[in-house]
Amino acid sequence: MEHVYSQLISSLKGMWKHRWLGFFTAWVLVLAGWAKIYSLPDEYQTSARVFVDTQSVLKPLMVGMTTVPNVEQQVSIMSRTLLTRPNLERVLRMVDLDVKALTPRELDAQVTELLRTIRIQGTGSNDIYTIVYHHSNPRQVRDVVQALLAIFVEGSFKGKKGDSEKAVQFIDEQVRGYEDKLLNAENAVKDFRLKHNFLLPHEGQDYGSKLLQANEALANAQLELAEAEQARKSIEAQFGGDEPVLTPGGANGEQSDLDSRISALNKNLDALRLQYTDQHPDVISTVRLVEQLTEKRRQERQKQSASSDATYQYSPLFQQMKVALAESEARVAALRARVDALRERQSRLQDQRNAVPELESQLGQLTRDYQINKENYEKLIARREAAKLSGELTSTTEMMSFKIIDPPTMPQRPIGPNRALYYSVALLMGLVGGGTVALSLAELRPTFLSPAELRASTGLRVLGSIAMNWTDDEKRRRSRDLVSFSAGSAFLLLCYGGVLTYTLLLR
Repeated sequence: MEHVYSQLISSLKGMWKHRWLGFFTAWVLVLAGWAKIYSLPDEYQTSARVFVDTQSVLKPLMVGMTTVPNVEQQVSIMSRTLLTRPNLERVLRMVDLDVKALTPRELDAQVTELLRTIRIQGTGSNDIYTIVYHHSNPRQVRDVVQALLAIFVEGSFKGKKGDSEKAVQFIDEQVRGYEDKLLNAENAVKDFRLKHNFLLPHEGQDYGSKLLQANEALANAQLELAEAEQARKSIEAQFGGDEPVLTPGGANGEQSDLDSRISALNKNLDALRLQYTDQHPDVISTVRLVEQLTEKRRQERQKQSASSDATYQYSPLFQQMKVALAESEARVAALRARVDALRERQSRLQDQRNAVPELESQLGQLTRDYQINKENYEKLIARREAAKLSGELTSTTEMMSFKIIDPPTMPQRPIGPNRALYYSVALLMGLVGGGTVALSLAELRPTFLSPAELRASTGLRVLGSIAMNWTDDEKRRRSRDLVSFSAGSAFLLLCYGGVLTYTLLLR
């Protein structure tokens, strides 16, 4: 520790020996630094704060009808992408700074300078955004912030309208394509129905229902034909050898009763034959009963035929029976034609039974294709309208509102540079520089200021020392030198104080 202390004392004495050179060096450095600091241009700064209100009453009303844009995300992305090269070049054009750039390199330098001096600050929770810019020209500071604010508002309103327009254009192309597909599917279904109209179902009736109806119609026609033939046989029987005798008495009443019973049994027999075969017991018993009643009626008529022939031929009842016979024959002929037609239709349906499932499968496939194309077409139409409405919602001013809290103004006082701090740093660096020069000279031309330093450096024994005997002139000169050095140092500090006072007054 004593060695360090002695070394420090030795260095201070060496610096004091070369104090004037260090003093002048410090003055030069301080004055040069202060001149440089004074020449620095003033820095002006302005800012603008804007509040973005995204809580619109229109948003909840449009939920479910269309895609509601995320305006919070939209504004946040716009604030982060505001300082892009296209936007900064647009700012340069808006404030007429691009006219100063004669070459692309100069324009790029201006864009880089704007990017360095502009700051965007935002609070996502409060939706308040701040644009800050500083430059040496106060008017340019205000104009640049105003231009950035305009671009921010315009970009936020523009939103994704361009994307919505592209989506609408794409959907229009798909709609036109599906229109052609839908038209082709409709024509295919129409042509197929026209070609196979008879075999295809109509109004909810399939081929099985048609075949069942044809069988029922044929059975009903056959039943009516059997009834007509039986009625005709009954009339014909009265014109043969078994005609009833038209004489008064109980015989005619008895024959009429027999005829009624035979007619009823014949109708019952026709109904049974439609359900059972001829070997069924009910059918056999009914046939036997009809035969017995017919034989009984024939015997009764033979008994009275001889006495009633002449009267029978001219009887009005005979004439009515002839008319009834003609009508019965006509009805039988019509029913036979009807039965033949129904039988032919049933046969045709039976032959086409195997082809119907394949036709129904083809029709189902064509119908499914048509339904799919129709559903996709209707969905695309709905999506197109939703995309148009979404684009309008994105760009409408009702979805968000901008409120300028602090508009940009032209600054009246500079914010920098901090000349007071810089002047202090320049003074400190000048003093350090002067001391460094004095210490360097002391080290370059060392002298021994005491016998102990000489003994420590050479290792030799010092026998004695001769003291300096200062004359009066030397003493006066040393005093003047000390006063001059002190006055110069004080004047340097006084200049520092004046510079600080001037700087603070200007601020």
